[in-house]
Amino acid sequence: MRRSLAGVALAVTSMVALSFLIPLAALVMSLVKEQSVTAAEQRAAALAPVLTLTTDPSALRESVAGLDAAERLVVHLPDAPALGTSQAPAALLERAQRGRESISQQIPAGWICLQPVVLPGDRVAVIENFVPEEELTRGVKESWAVMLFLAVGLIGGSVLVADRLGAKVVRSSKRLAQASRALGEGDLDTRVDPMGPRELRDAGVAFNAMAHRMTELLAVERELVADLSHRLRTPLTALHLASERMAGTPESARLEAAVGELEAELHAIITAARTPLAVGPMGQGMLGTEPGPVDRPTRRPVAGSVAGPTGPRCEAAEVVRRRTAFWAVLAEQQDRPCSLAITQEPTAVSLSDDDIAAVVDALIGNIFRHTAPGTPFGVHVVRTAHAVELVVEDAGAGIPEPDRALSRGSSTGSTGLGLDIAQRAAAATRGSMHIARSPLGGAQITVTFALASPSLSGRRSRISRRRAGWPRRR
Repeated sequence: MRRSLAGVALAVTSMVALSFLIPLAALVMSLVKEQSVTAAEQRAAALAPVLTLTTDPSALRESVAGLDAAERLVVHLPDAPALGTSQAPAALLERAQRGRESISQQIPAGWICLQPVVLPGDRVAVIENFVPEEELTRGVKESWAVMLFLAVGLIGGSVLVADRLGAKVVRSSKRLAQASRALGEGDLDTRVDPMGPRELRDAGVAFNAMAHRMTELLAVERELVADLSHRLRTPLTALHLASERMAGTPESARLEAAVGELEAELHAIITAARTPLAVGPMGQGMLGTEPGPVDRPTRRPVAGSVAGPTGPRCEAAEVVRRRTAFWAVLAEQQDRPCSLAITQEPTAVSLSDDDIAAVVDALIGNIFRHTAPGTPFGVHVVRTAHAVELVVEDAGAGIPEPDRALSRGSSTGSTGLGLDIAQRAAAATRGSMHIARSPLGGAQITVTFALASPSLSGRRSRISRRRAGWPRRR
């Protein structure tokens, strides 16, 4: 591109320079010639009054000597030899004398000017002024050289400017192409510094926005896979407890092995989903790359986090009662005392049944996975002035590092997604989650959901699974 732009600038500037240079050179030559001829005619005319007064050769020589270029002035007297060396052709001289005609024309050696002067007695004298060829072109070559130098400088400058402008465009285009190539090869951190013309700057800004959006989509995709996998923990826990009840039967060992293998595969899926992801040259996913900005995605709220007339809505107490009843059956199989205390007041929140159920399953499921059989737990739903509090507590070992546990994927000994699901559900209603020590001696997790606006209709609408990134419960 730089070569093309420089070539265009060279061609255009050359044509413009030539269109001015050629006429200007001819004009300069014409002006120099005209000035020389005019000066010769003026010298001849200046000597004419002297001839009308006297034809004395000595007086004429003195007058000629007082003029410029005296050696080129020749006076042809009618009855005396010429005063000076004549360069005029005989035919022109005779024509000027007989015809009494002023003659100024080109001859082979230069330019001749003949000025006839009528003397007393009807005689004719002729004043001759010869301008040699070098006088007619004096300074022309120097003027041409200056104009040529200026033309070359103008052309060179235009080519240089075009090359610099082209270099800026090419540099910006190359950086954009390199960044696109790097992004295609899996470098999700690549960005460009918008530069160059406005169109290329807009392209650079659009590229950065595209790359940023791509990293966000990849992060959301990994969160979705991890959340989907974590939701499978609930039926898997039920299968595990069912296999324990079958202990001693011929099928129990095989069922227990299958459940263990399924749990291991599920854990591997969650771990892989949380592993930094890169995109290979052909678009295939590659796990295990070095961490980048996309590895710690921006925490996204559950869909429907902004309540509106068409947003989701459910009775949190009813969903908690239903899910706790499911877990109570499993708790009975493990001899876990389970207490349930639910307020009788309305507990409408701006979440769907599935979202509240996912929170309950995540919190109670953690108790089953991280405490020994027989460990009691309790579930409470409390209505306050502006919120609904879901309290899940147990008599286990508790959570030694609550702040770390609230960071997605950083809990020790687990995938760390259960608490994150609960925290994001609370944040969707502009609520919060708090971890403390329970009266039972273990962990006490309080999830606060803001009450739904009374203006919302009672119609329950499901959160779009596409927007939320959470699966539908079946």
